[in-house]
Amino acid sequence: MQTYIKPTHKQAAVDALKRLVKHPSSTTEAVPGAPFGQPIRDALDEMMRICAELGFKTYTDPDGNYGYAEVGEGEAIFGILGHVDVVPAGDVADWHHDPFDLTVENGVMYGRGVQDDKGPSVAALYAVKALMDAGVTFKERIQFIFGTDEETLWRGIAVYQQKEEPITHGIAPDSEFPVTYAEKGLQQSYFVGPGSTEFTLTMQNAFNAVPAKAQYNGPKLAEVKAALADLGFDYDTDENGITVTGKSVHAMLAPQGTNAVLRLAMALDKVFPDGPLGIIGRCFKEDATGTNLVGEVSDEASGQLTVNISNIEVSEKETRMQVDMRIPVTVDHDELIQKMTEKVAAFGYRYEDFDYLAPLYVPKDSELVEKLMAVYHEVTGDDTGPQVSGGGTYARTMNQCVAFGAMLPGVPDYMHQVDEQWAVEKMVTAMEIYAAAIKAIAGQ
Repeated sequence: MQTYIKPTHKQAAVDALKRLVKHPSSTTEAVPGAPFGQPIRDALDEMMRICAELGFKTYTDPDGNYGYAEVGEGEAIFGILGHVDVVPAGDVADWHHDPFDLTVENGVMYGRGVQDDKGPSVAALYAVKALMDAGVTFKERIQFIFGTDEETLWRGIAVYQQKEEPITHGIAPDSEFPVTYAEKGLQQSYFVGPGSTEFTLTMQNAFNAVPAKAQYNGPKLAEVKAALADLGFDYDTDENGITVTGKSVHAMLAPQGTNAVLRLAMALDKVFPDGPLGIIGRCFKEDATGTNLVGEVSDEASGQLTVNISNIEVSEKETRMQVDMRIPVTVDHDELIQKMTEKVAAFGYRYEDFDYLAPLYVPKDSELVEKLMAVYHEVTGDDTGPQVSGGGTYARTMNQCVAFGAMLPGVPDYMHQVDEQWAVEKMVTAMEIYAAAIKAIAGQ
């Protein structure tokens, strides 16, 4: 099979990714022209400059909600959906490299966004550039679409859908190889209940990441330490109090993580048994599947429900818990939420909806999935079949669109984690897959 990626494309991709990683593009306060904060707008502008330098026609929404870059001719549009925003780096002191200064060490790139999603977007972009350099022409318009708040509420891509022509089909390089033909429903919500006059908590964590740390420096500190020890939970102490430690993973993989927030809550419930955290200490506990709340929820197509409680804020007025759920594709959403509402009410809590994304399903025997799978098998020799994911990608917002890469099977998942990393040669393999797939579908 012909290869398209040359050493010059590999180096150019790394250099472009370095330009993008330098922008700490997490959601911040809106300013004119930057609805999700200036750092995200800066990253979007950087991406548009890179695309223009490569010969793409570019357009940036004047309000800063999205941008796109296009090459090729024809009525049909093959969309490639990425995003320039990232989750916060957390405590930079925990990183072995500056998260916003791309470092290549022993063939591995380190930096926030190298796996999610700046690196995969760059890989797909330079795959198309390699096709252009090889003289390949396109019978469809190849349109790279860059969203700006994928890690939060997807408002930027919603504006794109309102303003722009719909794509014909496409891919989102924001997951794993091979094809993800189905994605679980994504529900983000709050449990809101009574406050406490005995202690307070204030934590800031993303919905979609299992928290690796939870800090406490309130009343009965010695008793909380004893409770943590009795529960067998790891923690550190310093002048700022207690830091409960866990293991961070993406929320879609919540059962594989160790939730420090839940562990702290369980200890606090032992020390303050009349407080508001009984729902955690005596019901939910460290459950990441929702079984303790609503029983077994799963289907054959997409597996088990996952539930991640990433924030618990306690004030005198109220307790607010931040909840991320990945719902199996055939499960009735409304019935599940009603059952959960009734269960948390028994602990004095109310359920509050925040955001919901319906599941994605493109049949495995569709032309798009079959072509992508054929290319993947030919390039890699791996016979892995199409898969289902608990993750949520922009693919579910578009017509005939699936998640496709960029992580190869066996590549460790560092998305949303400290020391986010991606091996350069794994990126090159992804670039070869993208080049072959785009040529097969849209080349002539």
